[in-house]
Amino acid sequence: MKKLLLSILCSHLLLAAFSQHSLEKLWETDSVFRVPESVLPDLKKNLVYVSNIDGTDPWGKDGKGFISKLGLDGKVITLEWVKGLNAPKGMGMFRNNLFVADLNEVVVIDIEKGEVLRKVVVPNAEGLNDITVDPKGIVYVSDSKTKRVFRIQGSNVNPHMEGLQGPNGILWHKENLYILDKGGFYRVEYDRSLTKIVDGIEGGADGLQAVYEKEYIASGWAGIIYYINADGTKEVLLDSRNDKISTADIAFDAGLRILYVPTFFKNKIVAYKLK
Repeated sequence: MKKLLLSILCSHLLLAAFSQHSLEKLWETDSVFRVPESVLPDLKKNLVYVSNIDGTDPWGKDGKGFISKLGLDGKVITLEWVKGLNAPKGMGMFRNNLFVADLNEVVVIDIEKGEVLRKVVVPNAEGLNDITVDPKGIVYVSDSKTKRVFRIQGSNVNPHMEGLQGPNGILWHKENLYILDKGGFYRVEYDRSLTKIVDGIEGGADGLQAVYEKEYIASGWAGIIYYINADGTKEVLLDSRNDKISTADIAFDAGLRILYVPTFFKNKIVAYKLK
């Protein structure tokens, strides 16, 4: 019996050891950005887009916000690539268009020309925060202030989910919409009900990325990043809260297993290898 118990214990310890994940820092930029909130890799162009709020008020309508282009090596390509935004946050791509959440508008940028094509006003929106785009080009955007998610298809803009608690990170993955809502991570079902996957995302649940089919990475703005396993358990990958280094709207390159982290008021982007 003792040998059996010892064998079971060893098996559990080995399983725990193999299930642990970690981050290895690859590089960090100089403090050249101006309140970077979100990052989005464009692997076809070998670069990362960075949204810059540029101001002490994350919700200020001041026209100072802009989008940067950053190389995969951490070197700035163009700091002020597209200018004239207000408080740009989450981004998404579809074909040649870059979609940017900007207060009560979704700004559509022509990637090849580096120009704003149009601005889609979202009626009654106040704090658009994160964006995801499904394979058909339908845009979903969270509104943290009015606690809703909007759906944009062409020129049609409609509320998709209402009565949430504080939605931010949003992700279309494997035919489903996923959302971070006030510390909880949920799958949105076809009837728009929520199925909780895990809770306890501390520090102001912010960014959400997929690693595998049922494994994810989530960030809390105050400076904590979690790995969420398929069984609903979570691991802390990074905790920089004591150093007051934020981890805002993250991005993950699943092919190279690189995590890009915007540090908000620290004005840097940091890249990590997921181990």
